[in-house]
Amino acid sequence: MKERGTFKIANRSSAFDAYLDPITRSDMRARRIVASIRNEIVTGGAGQSLRIRQVFQGPREIFRLELELPELGYQRTTLLDRDALEELLEADEVRAVVQTPEFGH
Repeated sequence: MKERGTFKIANRSSAFDAYLDPITRSDMRARRIVASIRNEIVTGGAGQSLRIRQVFQGPREIFRLELELPELGYQRTTLLDRDALEELLEADEVRAVVQTPEFGH
């Protein structure tokens, strides 16, 4: 139970997101998802398993990213388009984990 006279301060970014156009909101959400995946890959440790494979080629390239962290009993599956995948792979730490010829290794 909250103490009398205390108030929750709204998260500024989420409070103003409603006023943005849908495309801008979608782009912001996609960037947050990519940043979250990047963070999980970088902090995942040596026991992690990362698989990326192409599931659709047309009309748009779609890739399935599977990240498994067995020590946490955690698995994340995310579908990304080519642009989001390339944004994810811009980080050197992520490229060190991904070892497929298709992505420059």
